Amino acid sequence: MIDPLLAAVLVGLGGSGGAVGRHAVGLHIEGRRSVVAVNSLGSLALGVLLAAPIGSGAILFAAVGFCGAFTTFSSFAVETVSAAADGDNRAAVEFAVANLAAALPAFLVGAAVGGALS
Repeated sequence: MIDPLLAAVLVGLGGSGGAVGRHAVGLHIEGRRSVVAVNSLGSLALGVLLAAPIGSGAILFAAVGFCGAFTTFSSFAVETVSAAADGDNRAAVEFAVANLAAALPAFLVGAAVGGALS
């Protein structure tokens, strides 16, 4: 069992790295494509981490902290609602489907890779 203070520090440190990584991706990939990119990459990494034989400290740091801050449900929601509010329902649906169509298989591939590591 990890000390609660250490757990909070691990999540915070991982989260700061994930947030910086998310921002860096946004500097190189603009708009909705950056949201799909980080959600897919983060889902892939999360799949690996959750299936790999790593300890609870690593899970807190990398999966909860880093992946939690790197992926972005809030931007996904804002971009989807924004497209719909602008009257572009097709773009809203396509964006939502693209996120799911990319992130879910990425997670499954990551889980297969992580499982192969055990």
